[in-house]
Amino acid sequence: MNNFTFYMPAKVLFGAGQLSTLHEQALPGKKALIATTNGTSTKKYGYLARVEKELDLAGIAHVLFDEVRPNPTRENVMDGAKAMRDNGCDFIIALGGGSVMDCSKCIALMASNDGDIWDYSLSACGGKKQPKNDALPIVCITTSAGTGSEVDFAAVISNDETKEKTGIFFPSMFPTLSIVDADLMMSVPPKFTAFQGMDAFFHASESVINKNEHPMGEMFALKAIELIAQNLPIAYKDGSSKEARENMALANSLAAYYMLCTSGHTIEHVMGSYHDDLVHGAGLIMTAHAYYSFFAEKKAAEEPMIKMARAMGVENPTSGMDFIKALDDLIASVDCSDLKMSDAGITRDELKLYPKRIHEVLGGDITADPLPLSDEDYLEIYEKSYK
Repeated sequence: MNNFTFYMPAKVLFGAGQLSTLHEQALPGKKALIATTNGTSTKKYGYLARVEKELDLAGIAHVLFDEVRPNPTRENVMDGAKAMRDNGCDFIIALGGGSVMDCSKCIALMASNDGDIWDYSLSACGGKKQPKNDALPIVCITTSAGTGSEVDFAAVISNDETKEKTGIFFPSMFPTLSIVDADLMMSVPPKFTAFQGMDAFFHASESVINKNEHPMGEMFALKAIELIAQNLPIAYKDGSSKEARENMALANSLAAYYMLCTSGHTIEHVMGSYHDDLVHGAGLIMTAHAYYSFFAEKKAAEEPMIKMARAMGVENPTSGMDFIKALDDLIASVDCSDLKMSDAGITRDELKLYPKRIHEVLGGDITADPLPLSDEDYLEIYEKSYK
């Protein structure tokens, strides 16, 4: 039995309709900064108005910060931290998907610490400092089923100047309270339902093949894989299916309860570092077949892949290639088989720049793959994925 630590301080309210109980909760402050994207969905579908009503019922003052980019940047973080300080906010409410939740965690950190968020990044150009103060309290209200940011302390932030997309994580960045209400996910368009759902799938599948996996993590991950394989195609084709949406919401959170990402995520973070409009889940899908096939062809993860194939409904799987077929079929079921790097502006020539960046940009643990990958291996995976 492996040794492991499980620390989950966030209180999670899960289920359709849970947003309506926000005013009944012991909220961690008296004035909230509500962070949302620079898009229109939270306003268009009434989610923002509902949150504001809940806060009014609870007697909590609030101001709006609606400037978070789809791939949030260090500028987003610093602007949000300034807004918190200028308005006297003592906690933050993240209303949105992974981008908003990630940005909000870093805003909460920088609202109570000096300097720039990149001073605390562990990336090649980061300052690698430890914050003197804890982040201010964070409440997450997720509107997507993809990143699992509502139950972990990690954030992914981009730095356009240094072309880094990297993870920033400190224990105080765990949310105090999270609401996972599938009613807020019914409006996600099919394309983004697919991208987000596959992101959650890869959180789980990377955890299972991770050489540091243990029974606790595998338990969450295999259940998430089972739920995604069963429900993502339904949620993609029929976004009004409440059962499929709620099962995807559950899978998303389960996959993040014990997320042990490998170099699969780092491979995508490098792509996103150069192309800030690349949707994270789409980038993961683009490289998935080549990445997992690398290990399956070498029989480097046979037992974990057989377990995942079985969780995906394959009868009597016997090898890692059974998982590869199930993965390809799942991707095809949500019409993502033909995603092209070239459509995201990636050129074949720039692929040769990527392997070096694997060691500079943080995504997953590149030492935790079933087999160690060389720079030549990374380049091969990129080149086999290129369309």
